[in-house]
Amino acid sequence: MSDKHLEESVRSAVEQALERQISSLREKVVAEVLRELGSGTRSGAGKTSAAALQKAIAAIQAGSTQKEILRALLESTTLGSGRAALFVVKAGAASGWQAVGFSSNDAIKDSPLDINSGLPAAAMQSRSAESGAASDMDQNFISKVGEPAEDNAVLLPLLLRDKVSALVYADAGTEGATLDVAALDVLVRATSAWLEVISQRKQAQKEGASEIAEATHGTPAINDPFAAHSPIHSAKAQAMPVPPAEEATAMSVAAGAGSAAATTVLPSPVSGGEDTEIHRKAQRFARLLMDEIKLYNQAKVAEGRKHKDLYTRLKEDIEKSRGTYQKRYGNTAAGSADYFNQELIRSLAEDDVSLLGSNFRR
Repeated sequence: MSDKHLEESVRSAVEQALERQISSLREKVVAEVLRELGSGTRSGAGKTSAAALQKAIAAIQAGSTQKEILRALLESTTLGSGRAALFVVKAGAASGWQAVGFSSNDAIKDSPLDINSGLPAAAMQSRSAESGAASDMDQNFISKVGEPAEDNAVLLPLLLRDKVSALVYADAGTEGATLDVAALDVLVRATSAWLEVISQRKQAQKEGASEIAEATHGTPAINDPFAAHSPIHSAKAQAMPVPPAEEATAMSVAAGAGSAAATTVLPSPVSGGEDTEIHRKAQRFARLLMDEIKLYNQAKVAEGRKHKDLYTRLKEDIEKSRGTYQKRYGNTAAGSADYFNQELIRSLAEDDVSLLGSNFRR
């Protein structure tokens, strides 16, 4: 078989595997988001029907590009607001991306939003929806778009890789439309989850034949949907810190509640290109497994970190992933390294082993 035919066969195999996975993930994302937030939409604060929400989420998931997905999100906000705008957050500054429902939507583009006070600051800090008076918003923004008929507004953070990548502003508009915070929260969270799934698909297509299995079972790093949109306005506050390199050769982990931090130094890869590559792939695969656990268990991860019992809550998923890791790399040159537990502590427990709880044993 020629190289060209081999490449075409591999590409076809990857596409078929990914299409099967994406179809399954689509349904799982819808079910998980509605399950997690169902109580909120049934509590009386929510006024939008589940059927309308599912239709809106389906429209979001129909997007084939990140821009289409985000545009579908904005259009779906009409279910729970009179007008809405999406602001990109980069390096401690926020800048308008697109908007719907305003008398001049184009006026929002590249418009700065002060995220250092009021509702924007609260949403950035809590990383959850924040409601309040429109007077608590950036007054330069309100002056530009006009005050809503009712003095109520909401800001919802769009999280990617546990970081606020964008803020969605919504209010009842100038004609007093319904402001349904619970419905908007469902839509924003569904968009966040779907962007991660789509990113996984695109990344997997780049991996090639040698890593097909990793691409179809792991969750690669997220592509930034706002990479081409950097705020042109300088931030007044200090820029958000840049995380340390993932390929660091040493990392510090907390040895337990109240104890001194212990430093776990990764073993130096065995000399030779092949063994070095195995170590690199093993560490990367461990990261992918942790990303997968976090993606599909967002509520459990949040509760586990809060109550310091991550391992108990996620034991089945953790041990299943550990088995997958050991099966692939346990008998390789990377077998002597403890990459799985290192990533478990670094990624899932945020470098604090006490968050895993007393039932965790290395």
